Amino acid sequence: MPENVNRQFILKTRPDGMPRESDFEFVQSAIPEPEHGQVLVKNLWMSIDPYMRGRLRDGPSYAPPVAIGGVLQGEAVCRVVESRLDGFSAGDIVRGHIGWQEYGVLDVTGAHAVDTSLGPISTAVGVLGMPGLTAYFGLLEVNRPQPGDTIVVSAASGAVGAIVGQIGKIMGCRVVGIAGSDEKVAYIVDELGFDAGINYNTQDVASAIEAACPDGVDCYFDNVGGEITEAVMPYFNDFARMAICGRISEYNEDTPSMGPRVMRYVHYKQAVVEGFLVFRWADRYEEGRARLADWVRDGKIKYREDIVEGFENAAKAFIGQLGGANFGKLLIKVSDE
Repeated sequence: MPENVNRQFILKTRPDGMPRESDFEFVQSAIPEPEHGQVLVKNLWMSIDPYMRGRLRDGPSYAPPVAIGGVLQGEAVCRVVESRLDGFSAGDIVRGHIGWQEYGVLDVTGAHAVDTSLGPISTAVGVLGMPGLTAYFGLLEVNRPQPGDTIVVSAASGAVGAIVGQIGKIMGCRVVGIAGSDEKVAYIVDELGFDAGINYNTQDVASAIEAACPDGVDCYFDNVGGEITEAVMPYFNDFARMAICGRISEYNEDTPSMGPRVMRYVHYKQAVVEGFLVFRWADRYEEGRARLADWVRDGKIKYREDIVEGFENAAKAFIGQLGGANFGKLLIKVSDE
């Protein structure tokens, strides 16, 4: 057994606006002992995702808020240290929601074996995990693209948006991505094969959409909300489909900024605007994972990981992500194992 120290990040105070490192506390506790039907796991790769911001707010949502003094929540790829659960042995690689800590326990509902033949184990919380599955089901089931459609993707260089755009190209669509730097725009166009890219920090998004989408917008995959979404919606074609995946520009606001004024575009374009959570398709995850793995293996989907070394840097990385600092899927490399 390892030395009896478990490092954790807990919520010290609820953030007001953009989180600060002082809202989190870095603490130590005893490594938990697994009970019958549980496995003790060691965190290897920890996923950092924008949705975590919503769980720091004490209000209604699809998931309960983190309590003051509670461990920050998130998914990780782990190695089993000790097993008291049938079907799992020490050394197995699993993924599970143990939160922001170096050791945790999982039961039969929370421990998911990682198929290491599909790719590097870090991909189990990236392109072959929640972000990849969110892109897969959100685009194919909510946007429902048809060959020849024009798809616009916001946060296009991120863990979800980059996969959305590449699946769109596989489906025979024109894909336009919106990102926050010239480097990110060059990446999605030159490396990932998007047809056009827009830098929202240096370009007028509405004018750029008009130029990049001469036939209008059939599908909009929305990761950011706010002013970018308001700029895209006037270019909707009749019966456009908008998939609301995330609202990162609004996560630090108590009142969302996008108001009823944009609903006129939904009305007269007879558009469908649908929010979704990937859990809707939980019974089809393996279908999606297998198809994504095939596309990665065939070179049709490329992915980028933004790796931060050291568990102690998780809070700083999370705050940076909310400000757009990451480039690709943000991961904390917790252990060299």
